[in-house]
Amino acid sequence: MLSGWLRLGSSATTVLGRRLSGVAASAVKPAYSEITGDDVDFFRSKLQPGAIIQGTEDLAPYNKDWMNKYFGKSKLALRPKTTEEVSELLRYCNEKSIPVVPQGGNTGLVGGSVPVNDEVCIHIGNRVDEHNEQNPDFDEVSGSITCEAGCVLETLDDYLADKGYRMPLDLGAKGSCQIGGNVATNAGGSRFVRYGSLRNSILGMEFVLADGTIVDTLTSLKKDNTGYDLKQLMIGSEGTLGIITKLTISTPRRLPAVNAALLGLQSFEDVAKLLVEAKAGLGEILSAFEFMDLEAVELGLKHLHGVRDPFESRCKCYVLIETVGSNSTHDGEKLEGFLEKSFEAGTLVDGVIAQDKTQMDSFWALREGLPEALLKEGAHGTLKYDVSLPMKDFYALVTDTRQRLSQLPAATVGWGHIGDGNLHLNVAITQQGASEAVKAQMDPFLYEWVKSRRGSISAEHGLGLMKAEKIYYTKPKPAVDIMKLIKNALDPNGILNPHKVLPRS
Repeated sequence: MLSGWLRLGSSATTVLGRRLSGVAASAVKPAYSEITGDDVDFFRSKLQPGAIIQGTEDLAPYNKDWMNKYFGKSKLALRPKTTEEVSELLRYCNEKSIPVVPQGGNTGLVGGSVPVNDEVCIHIGNRVDEHNEQNPDFDEVSGSITCEAGCVLETLDDYLADKGYRMPLDLGAKGSCQIGGNVATNAGGSRFVRYGSLRNSILGMEFVLADGTIVDTLTSLKKDNTGYDLKQLMIGSEGTLGIITKLTISTPRRLPAVNAALLGLQSFEDVAKLLVEAKAGLGEILSAFEFMDLEAVELGLKHLHGVRDPFESRCKCYVLIETVGSNSTHDGEKLEGFLEKSFEAGTLVDGVIAQDKTQMDSFWALREGLPEALLKEGAHGTLKYDVSLPMKDFYALVTDTRQRLSQLPAATVGWGHIGDGNLHLNVAITQQGASEAVKAQMDPFLYEWVKSRRGSISAEHGLGLMKAEKIYYTKPKPAVDIMKLIKNALDPNGILNPHKVLPRS
């Protein structure tokens, strides 16, 4: 044994255990303060006119999510314009033990950006106006963009398109979600298979801690190995460790040759086989590999305007493949050759290649419109689960859930980013009064099922309020204890997005 080293399992474990037991003991925070007139006067003295929102009607958009699933009781929303204003607000709230909820586009699915009680909403989107959203700082040599956290994802992508670049992230909610929220949740999306995790594209970040400290690590450097990479703590922390205010992001080139194909298969085993073949046969031009089961497609065809099935007969599984490259002729021939081989091998039973942008957009409208279709089908409630699973277990969760709910008024559908093992399991409740019965069948069944396959209960949506108490299904207690240690170090008064991400006990 090396001299001076403590072997885990001996006294080192005891020391670490003692340290982390203190974390659990300190998890109970002092009572939070309620907003007073003096507090509002302070905020008014620090913010610009129109930046303070009060009144039940005006606060309604801040107190609920877009699915009308989570509701808060906030009595005040603040809309700071500058990083310095964010700092002043947090410093004051920290001193007064006033809890806050950072909020951007509010497009999340797990209640992460909605107040639980009467927390103060700090809306980051107000930092962006017509002038500075259209003029981020773009470095054409490195391909990096520095922008406000409140910039809308689609607006950034449109801005980059004029310069021959694109954002490394694409979501169905791109028209309203904000890049700060995307980073705070480490959003995934449909191009993950091509560009990887958003985490890997973040070069620099400016963020504000709970005590108002501004941490400026903005840089366009792609290699910086000096100490701990603090921005990585903020990515995926869902506003519980700090508020992100600015970002520097590495962006890929926007290549001109884009192709898309909608394919029909008769089993999920064929889908998995096609994915392996696509990675080998399409290689560097493969940009998206999206899965939809028959039930999901039928839901889309039923509820989405202008979407149609291009096939003469229905298939059990559907796959949307997109390729992106620099040579239209080469890429088109490569895709056609790959599909011909797949038909000959019996992997595919039907398929169509988009002949123009209109057809391509139609394919994507079906895939990206599925959440909207689910809401229309589930008039009496919906359950949405976002999980990662080994490929051999990917669709088994859908079939097991469908069988489990077969005697209840519920429609189970599955779709997802199969290129990175991310399944979106969705349940539409179709009869009034059945919601509690369906939920009772799903919880804890789903979480135990995922844990037994060593999957993750949150692939890309985050934990938020919905799954904060479920974290132990994916993370062991020592890992969660270390997370609590970090939380207590950066936010000792627990004012940042309380009741989210980490369990209350």
